[in-house]
Amino acid sequence: MSQTYEEARDKAMALNPEERGHLAEELLDSVESDEGIQWDDEYAAEIERRVAEIRAGTAKTIDSDEAIANVRRLLNDARQTSSRR
Repeated sequence: MSQTYEEARDKAMALNPEERGHLAEELLDSVESDEGIQWDDEYAAEIERRVAEIRAGTAKTIDSDEAIANVRRLLNDARQTSSRR
């Protein structure tokens, strides 16, 4: 009997962060190889550059709560601007 999506997701979410990361990589690899997804060379280079900066400790990172608040603020500003037109 196969598991439902929700059962598989719930079990995956119960894993520790490192295990979830490994699982996410394996799942992504399986989709990329099955679907033949290929990254544009420029996009792949940008991803590699950003990962290298994070690993080197030179990237400026922000907390996810701060990132979400920034996006909400930008969306709110855009909505206000478009409603004035």
